[in-house]
Amino acid sequence: MIKCNLKAILDERKREGNEISIRKLADKAGLNFETVRRLYNDETKQYHRESVAAVCVALDVELSELLTLDKGEL
Repeated sequence: MIKCNLKAILDERKREGNEISIRKLADKAGLNFETVRRLYNDETKQYHRESVAAVCVALDVELSELLTLDKGEL
């Protein structure tokens, strides 16, 4: 199963004093709030590459940091 690590990324940034809200990230990435909220809560069933790319660019992270494969969940 694919796991979205957006919550962990945003939590880490908060600890570092570089907090960004889901709404602010949605605005920065040019995405709907609900799309980013589903990514944050790891509720997304299908990942649209444009949305994933926009989040990666907005956060300056690699795709492999945002999405990981959990082979134990297959």
